[in-house]
Amino acid sequence: MFPGATADREAASYVVVGAPLDATTTFQPGTRFGPDEIRRFARSYDDYDHQTAQHFTELGVHDAGDVRAWEDVEEYADYLGGQLRDIVWDDAVPIVLGGEHTVTAPAVEAVDPDVFVCLDAHLDLRTEYDGNEWSHACVTNRALDTVDEAIILGARTGSEAEWDRASEADVTVVEPDAVDDWLADPPAFGDDSVYLSVDIDAADPGFAPGTGTMEPGGLTPRQLQSAVQTVAPACDGFDIVEVNDRDDGQAAALAGKLLRRFVFDHAAES
Repeated sequence: MFPGATADREAASYVVVGAPLDATTTFQPGTRFGPDEIRRFARSYDDYDHQTAQHFTELGVHDAGDVRAWEDVEEYADYLGGQLRDIVWDDAVPIVLGGEHTVTAPAVEAVDPDVFVCLDAHLDLRTEYDGNEWSHACVTNRALDTVDEAIILGARTGSEAEWDRASEADVTVVEPDAVDDWLADPPAFGDDSVYLSVDIDAADPGFAPGTGTMEPGGLTPRQLQSAVQTVAPACDGFDIVEVNDRDDGQAAALAGKLLRRFVFDHAAES
């Protein structure tokens, strides 16, 4: 159980679901351990949040456990999406713990938002990778089948074709050196529904080395927290993905902190 997720399922405002998919990782596998690592390294955090004057245990968070993954990624994504759609229909906010970034695709489809905001080192705008349309390198491209707009914060690498796709009107890329300016003057989402996805590799690997495809030149934990605080109030869904067990807990600890930050700031504006 995620620490502090003490609400009953029927009364929950937020439902945590682990999605330990580890099928298409292209460099260092281990995302199957991500949900448990995040839960483990969140144990030390205080219940009280000084910034919002709230207690995590009073915000209606329920941990529904993991949806066990299997090898057929498309079939698993379809099943996971059904589980998350049930949460949405119950008027709760789904919070997905990855697992590889592929799990974001069914989550976005279940929430059906207007805008997809993603913190990520990679553009993930490929139509396929090594012949696999369900690769984690395709997730933002898949999200664009559902949403009207994608905003990618912290991206610093991609293929030539991906950068060409990113230049189109429905994609905004905010590279690392422009993130502070974006945070100082973020878009007004208004009545738009937003889904926020955090790929832990958006952080510089010096802060979060426990991830599959490290890319130097990334964001600081403070920038990631600020981004989550900025976007959370407009969100109807959230995930944090690509954490593995290949460090001493730095990536998982940051992921757990960002999950809590999302809940605190979303609840404060609800």
